[in-house]
Amino acid sequence: MSSTNSISMNRAHIEQLVRDSLRRQVGGMGRSRISGPNPLVVNISARHCHLSQSAVETLFGKGHQLTPKKWLYQEGQYAAEESVTLIGPRSRVISNLRILGPCRDFNQVELAYTDAISLGFDIPTRNSGDIKGTPGCMLMGPAGFLKMQEGVIRAAPHVHMAPEDAAFYGVENKSFMKLKIGGALGVTFDRIFVRVDPSFKLEVHIDTDEGNSCGFGPDVPCELVR
Repeated sequence: MSSTNSISMNRAHIEQLVRDSLRRQVGGMGRSRISGPNPLVVNISARHCHLSQSAVETLFGKGHQLTPKKWLYQEGQYAAEESVTLIGPRSRVISNLRILGPCRDFNQVELAYTDAISLGFDIPTRNSGDIKGTPGCMLMGPAGFLKMQEGVIRAAPHVHMAPEDAAFYGVENKSFMKLKIGGALGVTFDRIFVRVDPSFKLEVHIDTDEGNSCGFGPDVPCELVR
């Protein structure tokens, strides 16, 4: 057996062990009481941006490549070492706005509602990539400025899932589900946008405002329902 195949098998075995362990942990952060094919994880997504390679080079210099700092739950996604400064319409700024990689073919900034108010933005709630008609902004990096004509949004709460998860829950790509959050507040989010792809792990993303509003944190139970 080649070393490459051995590494792949070891990685797959480790991932399966992790999933089995998550299934045994009832009431952990973002894990459902319902036992599906894969463990449900809910993560709070803080403000960040996605950039094209051209934008990265404008901000950090010709030929610059993003450097992974922290790998995220979805395969191949990471928080980069690089960050930028966002300049809002009132000349107020957010420093150290984290870039998420890898690069995409469009530029997008995702803010929570309170971020937008502080900066002077009137931003819509949109699904990622749906940026037509949204406000723009200025980003500043160590090598230059990038003027975005559009692309500043509040990301709609959404769930990533593989086809086997979609079959289990009885939903389709681009449909909607509900996310029931337990704990002291007992909040239900009624419009969780469904994204289905074979590469996805079962994970819900909500922003910092949404997480704070429902008191989400360690040991708060949650459940996805149709």
